[in-house]
Amino acid sequence: MSELIFYTNTMSRGNTVELFLKMLDVPYQRVELEYGEPMRTPEYLAINPMAKVPALVDGDNIVTETAAICAYLADKFIEKGFAPALNSPERAAYYRWFFFTAGPIESAFTVKELGMELNEEQQKSSGFGSFERAFHCLETGLASAKPYLCGKNLTAVDVYVGYFLIFLCKYALIEPTPLINQYLDNLALNNEIKQLLKSLGLR
Repeated sequence: MSELIFYTNTMSRGNTVELFLKMLDVPYQRVELEYGEPMRTPEYLAINPMAKVPALVDGDNIVTETAAICAYLADKFIEKGFAPALNSPERAAYYRWFFFTAGPIESAFTVKELGMELNEEQQKSSGFGSFERAFHCLETGLASAKPYLCGKNLTAVDVYVGYFLIFLCKYALIEPTPLINQYLDNLALNNEIKQLLKSLGLR
């Protein structure tokens, strides 16, 4: 089996992947890259032309984007139990909330933090509509969590969505609602996530 090489920065979205790697308990080589020139070398641009982290190299396979890396690892180590079986009904929610959080939710929060407000016509053509609509949609997913997004088992999508919510709460980018607090309490049943929440002063 080829060695996993994980490129990241301690102040990046790579922290989500690193948490998941620890939960998977698999060996990997961690490469810390500073922002700026170290991410623009020809060697690294061959891995990620976006000159961003995180990135994962698994032999001849290269995976970038946090959600994609988490989904890839969950399937690669499917025996660890962090991905629903390929033909199971739980795959629908698994894909839905992975892509929704990586797409509309991420975009909605980026636009919000930039201080931009889309008018009604712009909302029609944007992938997320409005911040309020996207956030409400995410909360419908949290409301149906039993106790996790795909049912009774914690999966990679919970790690991804959960870390995103943890980041937003830590930096006061959102006010935690009862639904968010309940979901984070559910995630805290996992020891690694419990330790993370405690270290950030969120539990």
